[in-house]
Amino acid sequence: MIYFLGDVHGRIGHVLPAIQRDGAHSAHVIFLGDIDLSRPFEEEIRPLLDVGIGVWFIHGNHDTDQSSNWDNLQNSMHRSLDGRIVEIEGERVAGLGGVFRGEIWYPDRGVATNKVSAIRNHEEFRIQHKIKTPPRLLNSAQSTGNALKHCSSIFPDTYDRLANQKADILVTHEAPSCHKHGFQTLDLLAQVMGVRTLFHGHHHVNLDYPGCEQSLGFQAYGVGLRAITDINGRWIVRGQSEVDWLYEQMGQQR
Repeated sequence: MIYFLGDVHGRIGHVLPAIQRDGAHSAHVIFLGDIDLSRPFEEEIRPLLDVGIGVWFIHGNHDTDQSSNWDNLQNSMHRSLDGRIVEIEGERVAGLGGVFRGEIWYPDRGVATNKVSAIRNHEEFRIQHKIKTPPRLLNSAQSTGNALKHCSSIFPDTYDRLANQKADILVTHEAPSCHKHGFQTLDLLAQVMGVRTLFHGHHHVNLDYPGCEQSLGFQAYGVGLRAITDINGRWIVRGQSEVDWLYEQMGQQR
């Protein structure tokens, strides 16, 4: 069974008990971004690995809020699905991490018409801005400001690399157009790849988008804050409310 994890924002203690309660004989989990860790990812997921659970992820915008967040993912980049397709439990799963940003590429709500003028990849961004630091270093403390920030931006080259392949499932941090803040450019990606289902995080709300499959040709699920769904869209953990998270950010309790 494949489980999809909404933005965990540094807390994953709920994941293993939920999967064990669900009784899957074989399991993989996919983090949908905004992992937002205070220690290395490999340490955080050790309890999952110790019982044979496979772990994959895409990054979100908060994973580059500070260099420590990004550093904590570096030894786990072999688990990243960003720009890749990996066969998991017999399903071809593709990943597109990060968010669209105007400084890089902010596609319109129709087709991705402005890719020609967009910055194609992180290397091109660094060249234009005379930044020498590579985007992925074990010590990213040198990668300050926008160089670090744009490690979680979506670049056209990553999008195009996926668009030339086929997959069964697409996981993204941004939402497709069935969300009010979503992107038709992601609809197009899912359609040209022939995916059956798209799972996304970012918006902290559980959504199953009635009618999306009929209009777009694929089923979509928004997986909320610390929520868990399985490959069939069955909610294993409903997660937390946005209000709870905001109080948590302020170091308060309701």
